Amino acid sequence: MSQKSDQDVFRISGAPRSLKADVRSREVRYLISMGIRTLCFVGAFVTQGIVRWLLIVAAFILPYVAVVIANAGRERTKAPPPAYLPDHRLELPAPPERPVPPQNNARTG
Repeated sequence: MSQKSDQDVFRISGAPRSLKADVRSREVRYLISMGIRTLCFVGAFVTQGIVRWLLIVAAFILPYVAVVIANAGRERTKAPPPAYLPDHRLELPAPPERPVPPQNNARTG
């Protein structure tokens, strides 16, 4: 069971997203494009005139565009993510003052 937190999450490195997350986002973009293509085909059957022809052209162009968008490489960022800077500085308290023990000047012997 996962718990949601209201706290902000900060990235601590410049590492890119995981490969699994990257592939998943590409799949989602491709499926959305193909869904739009399907709607264009359906729309071409229920409309008439110039709109029909525009939907047919869009239905034939969208697969190319969808593949190009889905195969776009992983984005490379030149700047690292912003560093986490807390709003206040945390400091350790000063150590308590210890009394100096008296030195014994008596010689044993």
